[in-house]
Amino acid sequence: MHSTWRYKGASTEAKDAVPETIEIQLKKGVLALCVLALLSHADSYAYEIASRLTKDIDMGEGTIYPLMRRMQSDGLVETYLVESQSGPPRKYYRLTQTGRLSLEQQKAEWTAFSAAVNDIVGAAA
Repeated sequence: MHSTWRYKGASTEAKDAVPETIEIQLKKGVLALCVLALLSHADSYAYEIASRLTKDIDMGEGTIYPLMRRMQSDGLVETYLVESQSGPPRKYYRLTQTGRLSLEQQKAEWTAFSAAVNDIVGAAA
């Protein structure tokens, strides 16, 4: 997602009150959407994507590699190699047309879902 959306976790007090599994499940649920959104702006390699997700939403790096393989198998992304001056060639990922369509669908679903949750949470406050 854009750098304007940053999730750094809840305060220590609030985090202790929320089971860790909820936070993990929320992150896993939006991970593919975030990867597609990042790739919609520019092609990237997995480590760069993982670093961005680690920084912005505190997502573990090890989670990204299986997801990238799955997204490639599903036809959402394709890869190509780019020579690197600091080591072996890097495998870059780019969105396919199917990936772009999936991003638009997931963005619409996310917008509707988050609005509904915000309405419910706001009504409960």
